[in-house]
Amino acid sequence: MRASRPSETEAGASTSRPAEEMQSGERPIESKRAQAGSRIPLVVDLDGTLVSSDLMLESVFVLAKHQPLRALGLPLWLANGWAQFKHRLAMTARPDARTLPYNREFVDYLREQKKFGRPLVLATAADEAIARDVAQEVGLFDAVYASDGAENLSGERKRERLVSEFGIGGFDYAGDSDRDRTIWHAARKAILVGRARGAEADGVKVERAFRDGGGRIGAFAEALRIDHWLKNALVFPPLIAAHRLYEIVPLLHGIAAFVAFCLCASSVYLLNDLIDLPQDRLHPHKKHRPLASGRVSTRWAVTAMPLLLLGAFAAGLTQSPALLGVLGLYYLLMVGYCLRLREVIVLDVLTLAMGYALRVIAGAVASSLAVEHWLVLSCALFFLGLALLKRYAELAATRLAGGAEVHARAYPARDGRAVAIFGCLSGYLAVAVYAYHTRLDYALNDRHALVWLVFPLLLYWLTHIWLLAHRGKIFNDPVTFALADRRSQVVGLLAVAAILASA
Repeated sequence: MRASRPSETEAGASTSRPAEEMQSGERPIESKRAQAGSRIPLVVDLDGTLVSSDLMLESVFVLAKHQPLRALGLPLWLANGWAQFKHRLAMTARPDARTLPYNREFVDYLREQKKFGRPLVLATAADEAIARDVAQEVGLFDAVYASDGAENLSGERKRERLVSEFGIGGFDYAGDSDRDRTIWHAARKAILVGRARGAEADGVKVERAFRDGGGRIGAFAEALRIDHWLKNALVFPPLIAAHRLYEIVPLLHGIAAFVAFCLCASSVYLLNDLIDLPQDRLHPHKKHRPLASGRVSTRWAVTAMPLLLLGAFAAGLTQSPALLGVLGLYYLLMVGYCLRLREVIVLDVLTLAMGYALRVIAGAVASSLAVEHWLVLSCALFFLGLALLKRYAELAATRLAGGAEVHARAYPARDGRAVAIFGCLSGYLAVAVYAYHTRLDYALNDRHALVWLVFPLLLYWLTHIWLLAHRGKIFNDPVTFALADRRSQVVGLLAVAAILASA
């Protein structure tokens, strides 16, 4: 039997009903459902869920930045348990809740739930002081459950607390990891945030999922600053100066040194960004860095740092104890820079210059070549100039933007002219030292004479890059800028071609 079609009048009445209902003050069906569940409390985790970070780890690096010696005693704080450790750390140093990388899409969802009158509860293993700072900043939560110095509210303890408050199935829970599964099983429904996966297959009823935006591999590569690995090519000039670049054994040793410095430098970059998180989040450009923006988690960075360092030392150990020693000296120097030296005027740029000089020394010792002092000096002067250029560029960009009295690290705006003079002199002097010690007795038909093409190219590039800095066109590391600048790319390709042809 065929079903009868509705009349035109009935169809019109059917389609117009939602509008009539809304006109009479009745909510749409979706709003009805939300209103029906508004009596069920929504419990929200903090780390990795409400914010894309681990706030205990952030507190550790806040302490390391401001009180590095006191941070050395952190392992002793664990003697009284995790709850006391978190409480003491939170009372000593904690991140600014106003600048944290909140999960904006999820926070908007919480605001929507709040409009329906739904109770919102923040439940976290973080210390209560941190949790209350966050709750006050968000301004949506009716209650806060957190570690209090006596009890570490994580895992089973958090589950027991929530069940005692709301009963089995008496609340919904939003979390981000497998550690939340025991709580999801006690909840009515689960809300998955970030990397949470597979809860449906585990028998958990999922209300909604807030997934990552994607591009994690690109964010990880950015956090490791792979574009800065070009600086580690400084291990090869000793081979070029000795005309042994095309010999297999020295070249393989140079490649091993290059890999070791890439891994070691990336470990330092992660440490630097972790220590700088509060400042980076206030910076107009650095706030978009993977760690500062929350695109890469602090947990991942803390895990990756020692692994990268171990890989670097393993690569160095395959070459020679001398290379391992240079790597160790470089790492200690850069840790000192991250913790304190970068805040000391002049010493900050000298430290960076020494770091680049150590790369040249590493290339020589890895390939069992003599360390040419003029080559080390030329490299140190050249990168001292670039370090000063970076400080000057930061001052110039802010000045042209109409900023008030500003600082670039330890340098106030009034130091801009002096920084530019010292930087230009360092760069040009570096080229002069290299040119003076390059052999002058090449015959015109000798391919080694092609290396002289590098000197006018360097002089042109230094003048070009300083003019751009003066005009406020450079906002980041000069080497990173050069990789995206068309003129710098052309000059770089010509210089590399001349070097390879003359090696």
